[in-house]
Amino acid sequence: MQVNNTLSEGLKREFTVFLAAQELEERLTAELATIKDRVKINGFRPGKVPVQHLRRVYGRSVMADVMQNLVNEANRKIVEDNGFRLAMEPKIDFPEDKDVVEAAMEARGNLEYKVLIEILPTITLHDFAGIELHKQVVEPTEAEVSEMLTQLASQNKRFAAKEGKTVKAATGDRLIIDFVGKIDDVAFEGGSGTDVPLELGSNSFIPGFEEQLVGTKVGQDKQVKVAFPAEYGAAHLAGKDAVFDVTVKGIEAPAEVVIDDELAKAFGMESLDQLKERVKENIANDYAVASHSKVKKQLLDALDSQYSFELPPTLLEQEFAGVWQQVLSEHQQSGKTFADEDTTEEAARVDYMKIAERRVRLGLVLAEIGEQAKVSITNEEVSQAVMARAQQFPGQERMVWDYYQKNPQALNEIRAPLFEEKVVTHIISQAKVTESKVTKEALLADDEADASAKKAKPAKAKATKAKEAKADDAAGEAAEVAAKPKTKAKKA
Repeated sequence: MQVNNTLSEGLKREFTVFLAAQELEERLTAELATIKDRVKINGFRPGKVPVQHLRRVYGRSVMADVMQNLVNEANRKIVEDNGFRLAMEPKIDFPEDKDVVEAAMEARGNLEYKVLIEILPTITLHDFAGIELHKQVVEPTEAEVSEMLTQLASQNKRFAAKEGKTVKAATGDRLIIDFVGKIDDVAFEGGSGTDVPLELGSNSFIPGFEEQLVGTKVGQDKQVKVAFPAEYGAAHLAGKDAVFDVTVKGIEAPAEVVIDDELAKAFGMESLDQLKERVKENIANDYAVASHSKVKKQLLDALDSQYSFELPPTLLEQEFAGVWQQVLSEHQQSGKTFADEDTTEEAARVDYMKIAERRVRLGLVLAEIGEQAKVSITNEEVSQAVMARAQQFPGQERMVWDYYQKNPQALNEIRAPLFEEKVVTHIISQAKVTESKVTKEALLADDEADASAKKAKPAKAKATKAKEAKADDAAGEAAEVAAKPKTKAKKA
């Protein structure tokens, strides 16, 4: 085997690998000899099958294995001899002349092919102590705890039947109804229900549905006419007019909302004081998550400004392709165009390419930091994350679990954010972090500013928000990409 470097340009490398016919013959003969005692062929005793006969029967399949092994050996030799860290799997480019390949497969001729690889850039890490971060801290107030308790009590309020034939339903009452939905006088799938509880004013049904039931009586049949929203989830119903034949079977009035130990017990707590403490902890956790998100964004911005290096072309192309596909998918779902966002497709491509560059750059930086800090994710941590994901699909936990166990790529999507978070925590622990107590409004100020901008300029603000979200999510995406190239030698 002869390996020669024919191209060294930026992060791209190209090698030619020459395999002599004699080497192919020797490898093939050796492999056939190893299987001689294992194969069973009619007419021959075990171990007595002539090699030439073995070659006629198994030669091609054995040579395919030989060729794959030689390709793997060449790849390892290229990587190890040069100390490369690969950004992508090597690309093997065999000759286009089929006769040449066929001759090699029969060990009648030499074979020369190309190996194209992309390597990771060399990244010199900076001192994290030079990174300055500001952490905003918010302490939950008693008023917020009381507000949350009121919401919990309202969500779990009791209802009692309204008595009397003349009693009419009012907003806030809960109705027990049967209904059949029809489009063009034909009942549609999923449009029927029996003994369905509906709290008037909850906006849990299609817009306009609940309002038409205000003033109805027990036993009354009511025809409700509505139009499905244009963006309704079921495409076959979106934007269509429908008529629901509704029968009111019961009217219940809400009982007075009471915040006491009984409410706490409904949530599995022993007392109201314990429920209050748990609510306070949950609010504090929400604020901590929001605060950490801001600190993390500051960190990513700081890292992005500190590092500038050449990016592996294919890695960048793949990242951009994923980002751009998401953009096109969002346009298709919303019906929006680039013109609606005060931009053009060409300009948008430039903007999103910058986002892809940021993602890949940050991913490579985080991967390098994680590798030097010996950050690792245990199988137990991955399993816990998979179980948490599975619990989001009640009744399908086993199916979700099996999916991740059988799909390495999907499992890597679970592992990547865990790796990213550990690396971010490692950096923050060494950076200069100052804290200040702020109000809830100050902590969430950016979100509120985005909401205000959205009201002022709906289309453009939405486009900007989407771009910012993709950029802020850079580390998660790129960490997944960057977690792959750590191996210094890969098989083809």
